[in-house]
Amino acid sequence: MYKRDVVAMILAGGEGRRLDILSAKRAKPAVPFGGKYRIIDFCLSNCVHSGIYCVGILTQYNPRSLHDHIRIGKPWNLDRMEGGIFLLQPYISDAATDWYRGTADAIYQNLDFLEEKRPQLVLILSGDHIYKMDYRLLLRFHLEKRADLTISVIAVPWEEAHRFGVLVADSERRVIEFEEKPKHPKSNLVNMGIYVFNLEVLKEEVEYEAQRVGTSFDFGKDVIPRMVQTRRVFAFPFEGYWKDVGTLDAYWQANMELLEDPPPLNLCDERWPIYTPVEDRPPVKLGASASVERSILGSGTIVEGTVINSVLFSGVVVKKGAVVRDSVIMSDTVIEEGAIVDRAILDKAIVVGERAIVGYGEDWTPNRKFPDMLQSGLTVVGKNTRIPPGVRIGRNCRIGPDLDYESFPADSIPSGESIEGEAS
Repeated sequence: MYKRDVVAMILAGGEGRRLDILSAKRAKPAVPFGGKYRIIDFCLSNCVHSGIYCVGILTQYNPRSLHDHIRIGKPWNLDRMEGGIFLLQPYISDAATDWYRGTADAIYQNLDFLEEKRPQLVLILSGDHIYKMDYRLLLRFHLEKRADLTISVIAVPWEEAHRFGVLVADSERRVIEFEEKPKHPKSNLVNMGIYVFNLEVLKEEVEYEAQRVGTSFDFGKDVIPRMVQTRRVFAFPFEGYWKDVGTLDAYWQANMELLEDPPPLNLCDERWPIYTPVEDRPPVKLGASASVERSILGSGTIVEGTVINSVLFSGVVVKKGAVVRDSVIMSDTVIEEGAIVDRAILDKAIVVGERAIVGYGEDWTPNRKFPDMLQSGLTVVGKNTRIPPGVRIGRNCRIGPDLDYESFPADSIPSGESIEGEAS
């Protein structure tokens, strides 16, 4: 198969509400991950390693940071005359265009782009999953099965299956049943949000959906269940590491898994590197009193205190006597002397004041406003917030972005409480 026979379309416009504060000012695929990367880096790197060099990225919600990150695609070798990277935003015109109303509608509104490229196959990807995958194996499977649609699937624990689209396939791997987020799953084989369509089939299906009364314009809810009844739909089994980091718990857990020995996802594998724009930062510096155990430190990090089982992005400063444990700390955050951060996610450019504690005590009361998001003991702090010296913040707390000292009503924030910022 020639490179020009496949176009990848990355769905990167989701609002990402379950990531809450982390996606308040950025699209979910632009959320930092792993001490160096953004989430979208994984599917972009998979594309170029798989020989796919024509990539459309469908953006919508808070796209600026994503656009700034991708630019012309140079880190992924996508700044090229033949193929290349294309940022596709919704727009209003005299034609029947609008904001993307769902995944199928996003593709429908960009059919002119696909018509111009005229690929044989269209690879549709979600821009918010962490995994390494050779798409060439998926494409070959699709052609061998003479499929109209192939869905990449993975087996998950039964107790998690209800969060996904669930498939039942026969011995030939043809899909015979599909149900989106069922209460009582019939299988633990779930949809990974990775699809291969024949171009003409894709056009027919999304055009039909655009005219159908009562549609939610969604592949999982509308297009796939119908195609299972009317088309040749097959399930391609994937057995590697794959993580939907669409919740705060899943995001934190995926970062923590990078610290395992060996990690389930190896970022040091030179055979399949994950590409990302390189920051011009100084090297890591460890002071005389520094202690670092099983952690990732981004470039320009300065540690004079203690870091245990944590992921620190570039430019983080941990001062003398400070302790960071079981946490994800994003770029340019400062942990002042004597402060403690325990089981927390801190966004960019936060200052934790001297002797302050983020993640305090043994009370794991779920967050009162967002019990489904924060119930596992994680405390999350939004971008640019300054936490006053000496403040103690409990478990499952939600501290909004852009807060200053006067936003904190007391020296102690009990577990399960929230402090709201303007953008939260």
